[in-house]
Amino acid sequence: MSPVFKHEKGYVFKIFSNEEERMHIHVVNGDNEAKYWLEPNIELANNFGFSQHELNNIQKIVEQYGNDFKELYRRHIGKRIDD
Repeated sequence: MSPVFKHEKGYVFKIFSNEEERMHIHVVNGDNEAKYWLEPNIELANNFGFSQHELNNIQKIVEQYGNDFKELYRRHIGKRIDD
């Protein structure tokens, strides 16, 4: 299951379960997808299809909600480990 953390400006922010431990978030819009590290700093990990303009917009959203995404990530991973 891939929990969706947020919908914002047409982008879907989510994680994929059973992935690596380092905190990150995936951003999807249509066939485009990007991955951002949430730690130690927010930074683009990879991009498949987004323009630089879109990445700039996404980066601002990830920075704005970074602490929320980290908390949701912790809760999800904790739940997955406890299940």
